[in-house]
Amino acid sequence: MPAPHTPRAVAAVALAVSTALALSACAGSGTGEPTADLDGEVVWAIEGANLSAGHMDPQTSQLDVSAMVQRAVLDSLVFQEADGTFSPWLAESWDVEGGGTSYTFHLRDDVTFHDGEAFDAAAVKANFDRIADPETASAQAASMLGGEFYAGTEVVDEHTVTVEFTQPYAPFLQAASTALLGFYSPAVLAESADELKAGGPGITVGTGPFELTDYTPDQEIVYTRNDDYAWGPDGQGAPKFETLRVEILPEAAVRTGVVESGEADLASNIPPNLAAELPDSLTVDSMEYPGLPYSLYLNEKYGVFADQKVRQAFSRAIDIDTAVDEIFYGQFPRAWSILGSTTPGYDASLEGTWEFDQDAANALLDEAGWTERDADGYRVKDGERLSARWIAWTPVPDDRTALANAIQSDLKAVGFEIVREVLEPGAYNEQYGPKTFDLTDWGFSGVDPDLLRSHLHTDGFQNASQVSDPELDTLLESGVATTDTDERNAIYADVQQWNADHVAIVPLYSPSLITAVGETVSGLTYDLYGRPLFYDVTVG
Repeated sequence: MPAPHTPRAVAAVALAVSTALALSACAGSGTGEPTADLDGEVVWAIEGANLSAGHMDPQTSQLDVSAMVQRAVLDSLVFQEADGTFSPWLAESWDVEGGGTSYTFHLRDDVTFHDGEAFDAAAVKANFDRIADPETASAQAASMLGGEFYAGTEVVDEHTVTVEFTQPYAPFLQAASTALLGFYSPAVLAESADELKAGGPGITVGTGPFELTDYTPDQEIVYTRNDDYAWGPDGQGAPKFETLRVEILPEAAVRTGVVESGEADLASNIPPNLAAELPDSLTVDSMEYPGLPYSLYLNEKYGVFADQKVRQAFSRAIDIDTAVDEIFYGQFPRAWSILGSTTPGYDASLEGTWEFDQDAANALLDEAGWTERDADGYRVKDGERLSARWIAWTPVPDDRTALANAIQSDLKAVGFEIVREVLEPGAYNEQYGPKTFDLTDWGFSGVDPDLLRSHLHTDGFQNASQVSDPELDTLLESGVATTDTDERNAIYADVQQWNADHVAIVPLYSPSLITAVGETVSGLTYDLYGRPLFYDVTVG
């Protein structure tokens, strides 16, 4: 049984509320039926703190916010529906051959970029080859394009294009539905590709329903309706309002304030404690992210986490249930696996298998030889303190700061010191690159379980734990090449079971993207990541 545990006082984010917020998970928002204002403006408040640090290009950025805002500009070959199936978008139809080694897309012939350039097979090839080019340094998008399995894109004719892989690549249609594999004008790629990370008018040029017309870094992005748009997913045409103004407001309290006052029509990235205080006049939508839950990544090639017993003890010493429930008001579920429960392939059998247990943690640390204690109560072996350094990427929301404090407190109770450093992006990357840290943290959204390959494969671009296991590599490579759903699920269940024993990653909770929507907006929908879509929005 777990050792007795006294509930801790949660940090400033845990403001008392008398009732829990009932968050809806429906797609549609808006409580009224406003008269359409075709010249109207929608103001959308987002966090967006790191967009100005070279993250305006989803083809190179790994930040969710990049894909979230640039979806307005960048269209995709296919659209993924709410049930996970795919429907036509820039491609009218497609053929899959060779068990998933070859995908041929038959493109629409009436699509143009915002600069007047035609969208055609050559544009598809130019974008995909740019993503695959090592000089582009396109980590996540390149991985979604197949990484080492990408064999190239062939222009069959003006409106037919074939994407080839060296082996079956099952996740490709899902990847091809995202903004990360969306399309820039070939003219931009030829003349201004080096400016895409910074973005801006005349640079961020796509075929989407909106054109980026003004950008003030760290303040706002202005998108203006593309009046010629007639090729949206599910037949949507040009937007029913003129301007989408994205206000960049890193402080959560400020975002909630502007949507509550009506200065913004909607606000995203609302934390549960603030969402709980919003008035009934706002619709609050909560969509649980699919993918890898918010987790801790233990670097087994650097310090104390080289010992599996230490990793296992670390995971058992944290009272995850209590911390997550108190800090997030019961709105975010505690995670049991490295795939969230809304992700295809999730292994529900792991639920309840590694509960908080201080006695078990202490026994494991004793077995690992950390049996002595210093004057501060921390464990010592061979004159060295049991200590791990946690680097975190700024800005850190208040709720995650509270969670980190709780984790440090729990670990101290078993004699394990956690030293946390909150670093600016440049300083963070100086340590992340050479992996000179003990642990770090993030969540990673994705609809296909192949996202685990980037985190756990020996050559994975986000292998922060520095895992290198040939058997695990084989599993992950099999998952990429297998198209049968049941077989894929079995493979990824094995991967999840592997981590539960090995403990390269400690999943903590599955976050949701919470968006508050005012009464002026009707017809808002969301993609499978919980990101707002504006194709059917009416503003009044």
